[in-house]
Amino acid sequence: MSTLRQALYGIALLGALALLIWGQEARINIAEGQTELAQHAAKTAREDADRNLFAAKTLTTTLKQERDAQSILRGQQDQLRQGLANRERTIEVLKRENDELRNWADQPLPDAARRLRERPALTGAAAYRDWLSGRGAVRPAGDPSTQ
Repeated sequence: MSTLRQALYGIALLGALALLIWGQEARINIAEGQTELAQHAAKTAREDADRNLFAAKTLTTTLKQERDAQSILRGQQDQLRQGLANRERTIEVLKRENDELRNWADQPLPDAARRLRERPALTGAAAYRDWLSGRGAVRPAGDPSTQ
């Protein structure tokens, strides 16, 4: 019986060893599958990071261009303001020097010219189009319908 017992122990030991090997093989297969998934996820993350880096570089370039354009526009605006101030000073000097020009500048605008400058508060392009095509239109000076 001791031989039979030893044989049974041997078979049980071999069965346990086979079960252990099978379990390890299953764990290895699962780990390999997880490794493949992790590698795929890492590859996807790298691609996303590359796309994001490209987008960030593009946005940085666009931002720099817009800032440069704004700087140029600010310079032009400053030049226009300076030119306007010079013109206003020139007009004031001319008014002081020339009585006829001063009297002309002090007179109110004619009705036709004043109506050109008057405009209702408009909100949107449709309101502006309606105003231009109808109610706010200025009639010609010789138009008998305005008299």
